[in-house]
Amino acid sequence: MLGPNYHGSRLAGKKRGLNVCGIVGLLATDSPLPHGALERAAQALAHRGPDDSGTVVVSPTSTSPVTIGLGNRRLAILDLSPRGHQPMHDPATGNWIVFNGEIYNFRELRSRLESLGIRFIGHSDTEVLLKAYGAWGERCLHELRGMFAFAVWDALAQKLFVARDPVGIKPLYFFSTDKNFIFASEVRALLVTGMVPRRLNPTALVNYLSFGSMYDPDTLIEGIRALLPGHYLEWQNGRVRDVQYWDFASAQHAPEENGSHLARGKTHCEKHVADLLYESIQQQLVSDVPLGVFLSGGIDSSSLVAILSRNHRGKLSTFSLAFRESDFNESQYCRAVAGRFRTDHHECVISQQDALDAVPDAVRAMDQPTMDGVNTYLVSQKTRQAGIKVALSGLGGDEMFAGYSSFRSVPSMERFSHFKHWIPSRVNHAVGGRVAQLLDVLSPGDRSQKFAALIGENGRLLHPYFLTRMLFLPVQRELLFARQSEFASASTAPLQAALSAAGTLDPINRVSYLEARCYMQNTLLRDADSMSMAHGLEIRVPLLDHKLAEFLFALPGSWKVDDSIPKPLLVRSTRGALPDAVVRRAKHGFTLPFEHWLRDEMRPEVEKTLCAIPTGPLGDVLRPAAVKNVWHRFLAGKTSWSRPWALFVLQRWCEAHF
Repeated sequence: MLGPNYHGSRLAGKKRGLNVCGIVGLLATDSPLPHGALERAAQALAHRGPDDSGTVVVSPTSTSPVTIGLGNRRLAILDLSPRGHQPMHDPATGNWIVFNGEIYNFRELRSRLESLGIRFIGHSDTEVLLKAYGAWGERCLHELRGMFAFAVWDALAQKLFVARDPVGIKPLYFFSTDKNFIFASEVRALLVTGMVPRRLNPTALVNYLSFGSMYDPDTLIEGIRALLPGHYLEWQNGRVRDVQYWDFASAQHAPEENGSHLARGKTHCEKHVADLLYESIQQQLVSDVPLGVFLSGGIDSSSLVAILSRNHRGKLSTFSLAFRESDFNESQYCRAVAGRFRTDHHECVISQQDALDAVPDAVRAMDQPTMDGVNTYLVSQKTRQAGIKVALSGLGGDEMFAGYSSFRSVPSMERFSHFKHWIPSRVNHAVGGRVAQLLDVLSPGDRSQKFAALIGENGRLLHPYFLTRMLFLPVQRELLFARQSEFASASTAPLQAALSAAGTLDPINRVSYLEARCYMQNTLLRDADSMSMAHGLEIRVPLLDHKLAEFLFALPGSWKVDDSIPKPLLVRSTRGALPDAVVRRAKHGFTLPFEHWLRDEMRPEVEKTLCAIPTGPLGDVLRPAAVKNVWHRFLAGKTSWSRPWALFVLQRWCEAHF
């Protein structure tokens, strides 16, 4: 049946398995696929799956004019056998699947499917997912616990079904025209097909300058969109239908048993959070390859180590970055945790030159430009070099367990904004302008500018939360853009959608939702995926299990903050096992010392690149003089490193992809 349209390579000398990988699909109506497009796209994802690859072309029939090509690159994690090879075919239904991710409860689902009389050939979660779709259709999404992006060609219905996990851990992008529909794990894989015009998306550029990353569903390439987390998409007969099946904010109403837990009081709920967290961590230990833990010395990663150490056989392998610059070195906290739980600890010392050497490769690894991510690139590189293929991360702890200062500051800013609305807007704007001028003289810096913006920007900020995460303020963006147009207002659509979804939540849970659906989704998770997969490393995030998230959003926000202890629900889940120095330490983000580096070894390269912005696609969009002014303000100590760095990355990304 497969004949000459089926192609695969099982790389010699390597174990073969699944699942974390890169996927791609090309669909054409009434025409063949462009020659070589599928192979080029699959090859563009080779870094995501160095262990195996495969492509298949399902040719049109007398009843269907559709040609569908599917491709996969695979990193071997589970079921290290040829039976996990993708694209995978189900002879019983005729369906095909390509899948990126892990289904942690696949053994339970397999048992349920077997009880229905469904037979399996191998032992992979890919096959379980394929059979689950065949049995339950789109309802299978409500049975899955894991991280995933997958596509199924439904042979009977002659439709393409594409889905992304609830939280947004795994990415998926698509491009659609009247005759074609294409999707892939990375924007770059879509570009190499030759089926997408390389045009800059100014709407996405506004959000990049605002927050240092693109906001889903926009990408920097016009026409390429991200499938939103918790959504599935169906293509059938040339029509595309996008459906939301899960969200954080609606999770407070389901499942029904949450109500019974709440009725039993705060102490019981704290214990249930600990049980869900333990269950999530235990589920995510499934692996047939070595597994490690990213350890930053903070509460989130330290809690993972503490909980893992309860029943773990043998020593855990932990990995951390250490900096020669003492102001950024947190190695003493990592060592304290590693010593307390007797882990096999790997401390990777990073110098200015190490970072400088890594920057070109890290920027090339960015599927979309981001002001962050180099730190994850470095720790992923060192972890993979140690022979680790799977690493657990504490990513999501701050968003789910109220760890940021925004959980206290944003509710206060909301109250201030409500009061400010009673004052005429022209007065606010005038006062804000005067305050900005005064502060720029007395206390130049980004915080002063944001305070002035809170007073005078009025409706342009939409909500105080966005101010806390903002890179360039509206007035600063206006100076950067060569011309203003309607794309500035269009860029607020994802922000307004997040605000609308969070509208019924209490102030603490509202901040949690906004942090999860804005900063975490569009910066942290996207960077973690692209930077780890650049090294063939899988990152798992147990703190973002969607069942755990459902329960956390059902709790009153006031239970998540405590004046005596940070992140009380998470800390208490460890049963007092964390060193007091880790719990009580001042919060410090997992960042590289760019403030220092940009003034030293990196200065010539950054300066040269920023001066080159008049050339290329950005030359028609940004004012060169305004870009240089950002650099000079940084050198003068009037703005942080993140602003010139974001412009540097943007220019480098555009040079590579335009």
